[in-house]
Amino acid sequence: MNIDLPALHFGQKKIIETRGRFNAVRCGRRFGKTKLLISIAANVAANGLKAGVFAPEHKQIVEPFDEALSILRPVIRRSSKGAGEIRTQNGGVIDFWHLNDNLLAGRGREYDVVLIDEAAYAKHGQMIGTWERAIKPTLLTRRGKAWIFSTPNGINDEDFFWAICNDASYGFTQHHAPTSASPYIPADELALEKTRTHPLVYRQEYEAEFVDFSGEAFFSLEKLTENGAGVPCPRGCDYVFAVVDSALKDGSGNDGTAVVYFAISKYVGIPLTILDWDIVQINSDLLPVWLPGVFKRLEELAGETKARMGSVGVFIEDKASGITLNQYSKRVGWPTHPIAGAITSIGKDGRAISCSGAVWRGEVKLSALAFGKTSVYKGQTRNHLLAQVIGYRVGDKDAARRADDLADCFMYGIIIGLGGPDGF
Repeated sequence: MNIDLPALHFGQKKIIETRGRFNAVRCGRRFGKTKLLISIAANVAANGLKAGVFAPEHKQIVEPFDEALSILRPVIRRSSKGAGEIRTQNGGVIDFWHLNDNLLAGRGREYDVVLIDEAAYAKHGQMIGTWERAIKPTLLTRRGKAWIFSTPNGINDEDFFWAICNDASYGFTQHHAPTSASPYIPADELALEKTRTHPLVYRQEYEAEFVDFSGEAFFSLEKLTENGAGVPCPRGCDYVFAVVDSALKDGSGNDGTAVVYFAISKYVGIPLTILDWDIVQINSDLLPVWLPGVFKRLEELAGETKARMGSVGVFIEDKASGITLNQYSKRVGWPTHPIAGAITSIGKDGRAISCSGAVWRGEVKLSALAFGKTSVYKGQTRNHLLAQVIGYRVGDKDAARRADDLADCFMYGIIIGLGGPDGF
């Protein structure tokens, strides 16, 4: 059947020309891996064959579905986005599956080709079993082929993508495609991005290397201060906001209720200044009594910083007691905002990596007040914000035993304040 497939650039064509039966395609950001995946899947269906497309989350199959539908429209017999299926007039098939929390993805089907996108971001410890028990068996009767695409996501022996790229027993042909292999990426833009990104993150995201982040301190005192001291409080900014990470209950391990206050300046000066912070241990039923003090402090800081838009409210992690606090605030009309699931779902280490670039570029600074402040928490007097932020280590297996409520607020605030999911 005649269809117009996307034109492939040289780097994509090279991968096709050197393919094996099972292929692991290790790509840098914006290389064009999803376009390549869509081209392969559409070509399979147009030739009356069967393809299964898999991705960790539902939202990651929306773009491939829409683009495959557009390419195959002249030859489609039926399609359903809800069911995740496209059927062509000559018997071709594309099924779309999301992997996380779906151990049976693909089970009972048979395919000529399976394609997995963002494989490194499937749940560690689950994906290897899903491949062996559910997906790989779909290839048996039709002697099918496999294409596994992803940008690397650290080094973890429970990570399926790391395993197939580093363990020859899985039988995968490995293809390495850094961002620079795409002719559509301006070299000067990529060079600029290299200066603006933490070196380890650049190696992973753009050079498509497996990088061990374990023990890495992304938030150095040098980057968060100027000449080892806090910066003056802004005397002119756009707005102030706060982030709250609330405990489920007092006395629960290392959980406290933390708040960090931020000032945003979009056009002049420091983009994000950490103005103040606090951490307490209180019963969850007292949080509605405690929160008005946060609003009061925000108004004080809005005045001190001459914030043109004033205070825009408080972002609260929407889990545990935070859910109740968000619901209560909505009912009484307080200016609170649940932190978007796109931020919370990537986990602490994911958030640390996501906001590392802004810290590395010097876009985040501690005010003199936040830098010099101390408080008593769990019997210890010190600057708990500095202790948690500077002491945070990616991949720390003992992190669960350490307090990190202020570090959570710090990372949430950077992502939200500098334009992350549902941020400003």
